[in-house]
Amino acid sequence: MRKFSKTFSVAAFALALTLAGCSAPGTTASTGSAGAASSTQMVTAASISEDTHYDADDLAWDAATEVAVTLKDAATAADNAAGVKVDGETVTITAAGTYRLSGTLSDGKVVIAAGEEDVVRVILDGVTLTSSTGSPFIVQSANEAVVFLEEGTTNAVTDAATYADQGTDSPNAALYSMADLTVAGAGSLEVNGQYNDGIVSKDGLVLAAGNVTVKATDDGIRGKDYAVLLDGTYQVTAGGDGFKSDNDTDDGRGWLLVNGGKLAINAGDDGVKAQNQLVITNGSVTVSESSEGLESQHIAISGGTVTVTATDDGVNASGGAATATQGGAGMGGRPGGGETVGDYSVDVSGGSLTINSEGDGLDSNGNAAISGGTVVVNGPESNGNGALDVNGELAVSGGTVAAAGSAGMAVAPGTSSTQSGVQVTFASIVPAGSTVQLAGADGKLVATFVTTKATGSLVLSSPGIEAGQQYTVYTGGTAKVESGLGEGSLEGATELGTVTAGEYTQGHGPGGR
Repeated sequence: MRKFSKTFSVAAFALALTLAGCSAPGTTASTGSAGAASSTQMVTAASISEDTHYDADDLAWDAATEVAVTLKDAATAADNAAGVKVDGETVTITAAGTYRLSGTLSDGKVVIAAGEEDVVRVILDGVTLTSSTGSPFIVQSANEAVVFLEEGTTNAVTDAATYADQGTDSPNAALYSMADLTVAGAGSLEVNGQYNDGIVSKDGLVLAAGNVTVKATDDGIRGKDYAVLLDGTYQVTAGGDGFKSDNDTDDGRGWLLVNGGKLAINAGDDGVKAQNQLVITNGSVTVSESSEGLESQHIAISGGTVTVTATDDGVNASGGAATATQGGAGMGGRPGGGETVGDYSVDVSGGSLTINSEGDGLDSNGNAAISGGTVVVNGPESNGNGALDVNGELAVSGGTVAAAGSAGMAVAPGTSSTQSGVQVTFASIVPAGSTVQLAGADGKLVATFVTTKATGSLVLSSPGIEAGQQYTVYTGGTAKVESGLGEGSLEGATELGTVTAGEYTQGHGPGGR
């Protein structure tokens, strides 16, 4: 098993998503006036086996080589135990191989202390591990540790509420690894992080499968160099961040990829967070509670279904080690000039993104681009924030966008956009649950939207809206929607007035009509 460098292979990470205003991994780029663009290579699923420790071959082995370890208080037994040491309630695995664990330790721990080139597979086959002094599952050393959840089994690890060893480099999670860590298998695992975190890898982390529930006092699941979800169902309840990658030292590290599976997060702080890049290409991500739903220097969504609820920003491109310049171009309906435009970006090219935020909905401290997919923002009711907040240029070239929120900080697509849309600023607040519809000169509906909150402003963009054409805005009628957007009829609707597509001006709309 090879050990990987701490930088991206640019060739392997062939361009998957081009982000406006980004730099290549490990570099910093200045962004001048809004709309200026450079490109970056974002992480992709195709190159996971080349640029992480993960190798699907590590999930296959000869059952005849397994070492059986039966956990039992004061009576743990190991067959063919050349690589296993039992000292009281501590079981230490010291060599490469495949170890099948079953049974219970009510106050003990399993430790992997293998060689730096060793791949150690631990099959959890109906295991309950609990410790009253620290972490019950620790990977001290190995090239890679694989935790494999046997199909049809239920497993659990619970750490102590207070650790005896609280040193800087000491374990601080119920399942803790100093080496690359893979979680796989079709079984179930319950992780109770009572002291600090739930699952932690101080190197790379790949979640390849499993039905895993994590409850943690602080962070739920944390990788350092990278954190990847390929498949499985992961439910996280965390007092801190839900799922994150936090390497802020090595160039090109600190990235997170969701390429499948189901991720459900209830977080006291941020839902899904990465230092450098956060990429969602497939699967389902639901952040039901958070301070900020998704946060990273660069955020890209090209597929999957993403739903976030946040008390602050829903999607926030910020943080990282980015340079910043003063942008001079306007930002759609928001006055331009004097805004700090940094090396940050949000790019949506596919999939479905639904945001419910009390702060800004979709927020980039640099540029943002929407070229495909569906973006629905149920933004703030307060005028101090906006459904869309982009310091640089918001370029819309495809997809469907519906961004509802307060009118005080309304931002609309910028001048580089090739797909048109309308901006509606209501004369009085539209209540939550209201149907807002847009019809062309021929009377045909081009958009039906149902508000989730009280709304003062609405931005709509879709392929069916033509620049320069006049559209009539209605409230009421009937609607059948999913995530706020859908189909409707104008039966019983009230006409508010007209708007012209492409005219994005603060306060523009049907007004008092």
